[in-house]
Amino acid sequence: MNFQIRHYQESDAPAILEIINDSILNTFHNYDYEPKKLEEVTAMFDSKIIDGFPILVAEQNGEICGYATFGKFRAKPGYNSTIEHSIYLTAKAQNQGLGGKLMRQIISIAKEKGYHVMIAGMDSENLGSYRFHERLGFKEVARFPEVAFKLGKWLTLVFMQLTLNPVEKR
Repeated sequence: MNFQIRHYQESDAPAILEIINDSILNTFHNYDYEPKKLEEVTAMFDSKIIDGFPILVAEQNGEICGYATFGKFRAKPGYNSTIEHSIYLTAKAQNQGLGGKLMRQIISIAKEKGYHVMIAGMDSENLGSYRFHERLGFKEVARFPEVAFKLGKWLTLVFMQLTLNPVEKR
C-alpha cells in the first residue's frame, strides 16, 4: 500500500476524531468511556504543538488513516527525558506496514530531540500492539493488573519501553 506521512494540520482533526472515537467506543485499546468532541481533539493537538511535540498523520488516496504522536510521560521535571507515544490506525490501514513506518519516524524525531526513553502503554489483551512494539525493540517493563474497568471488565495495563539514546557507560 502507498501511504503518505506528513505533519498534522488542523483540518485533519475531524478525521482523527473519528479514529479516536472508534477506539473509545469499540475497543479496550483506549480506556476512555465517552467519545471526544472536535474541540477537545483540536485543543489537545494545539497544546502538543505549543509544547514542541510532533503529530504525524498518515493518509492514503487523500483519506486520513492514522496518526502518531508523543508527549510528556509524567508532569514532574525528573521525567522530562521520557515520553509516551500514541499511535492509532483505521481498521483498513492495519497490518499493511503503516504502523511501523509511522513509529520509525516518530522514534527518529524523538531521538533527534534528545529524549532518552519512549513508553508505550497498552491493554494486556491487545496482543497485536504488544507484538508490534516488540518488533520495534520495546521491552515490557511493567504490568498493572485490574487498574482499569471498561465494558464490564477489569483490564490490565502493560507498559513497554524503548531506550532511544542509551547512556554511555564509563
